[in-house]
Amino acid sequence: MSLCAVRYTMRNYIIYFLAALLLCSCGEYQRAQKSTDYNYKFDFAKRAFEQKRYVQAITLLEECITVFKGSDKAEESLYLLAMSCYENKDYPSAGVYFKNYYSRYPKGKYAEDARFYSGYGYYLESPDPQLDQSGTIKGIEELQAFLDYFPRSDKVSIAQNAIFELQDKLTLKQLQNAQLYYNLGNYMGNNYESAIIVAKNAVKDYPYSKYKEDLEMLILKSRYQEAVNSIEERKADRFRDVIDEYYSFVNNYPDTKNREEADNILKIARKYVKE
Repeated sequence: MSLCAVRYTMRNYIIYFLAALLLCSCGEYQRAQKSTDYNYKFDFAKRAFEQKRYVQAITLLEECITVFKGSDKAEESLYLLAMSCYENKDYPSAGVYFKNYYSRYPKGKYAEDARFYSGYGYYLESPDPQLDQSGTIKGIEELQAFLDYFPRSDKVSIAQNAIFELQDKLTLKQLQNAQLYYNLGNYMGNNYESAIIVAKNAVKDYPYSKYKEDLEMLILKSRYQEAVNSIEERKADRFRDVIDEYYSFVNNYPDTKNREEADNILKIARKYVKE
């Protein structure tokens, strides 16, 4: 027999073998579904989880957790269901089950992992900044609770970095909102003041964000536009505010990429303010 023929035969053998294994697995899963022996269901679900057949594990464990409530298998079955949802990338469902777990078993065997993965699932699921950020806020809350309960965990740095990323996402959303107000200018009111309020609140809420400089530059620009568009009687006072904002900005960011623009704002502001 030629080498090509041997390879062809071996390939077909492997395909048939894998197909037979799949059929056996499906057959056993169907038997587990129909069985009234919940210990058998649970054992099969654990094997399915280990073999990364998470949908099968979820289906069986959802039955088991009700029957096992109050038994010695209750804790493990609930945690395993949460992890199956997590590994299947169904993070909202995983979050619900993880929370159920650590609420029932605050000092349980899997409490540390349950709190971590609950928050980290929200981190992985967190949407783009322009979308609703309620899940992002929930992720920060869950991960911060994890740090509070397990400050010596080996997952602390991962949780902290995830929190910083989530906070930056919230800050970026606020920056985009402030920029929108700035772009609206005086359309139907003084939107520059709204831009200032949103940006200042973001700086206060997230003082370590990587977008802090952008927010403070937007505040300076908004102050400047307010002054430029003021009536003559108020220009001097408002340009004094611009000058104060300028020095605050350049003191915080002496090497800012926006230095030229900031200096031009100062130059114009000084023309309106008597030294």
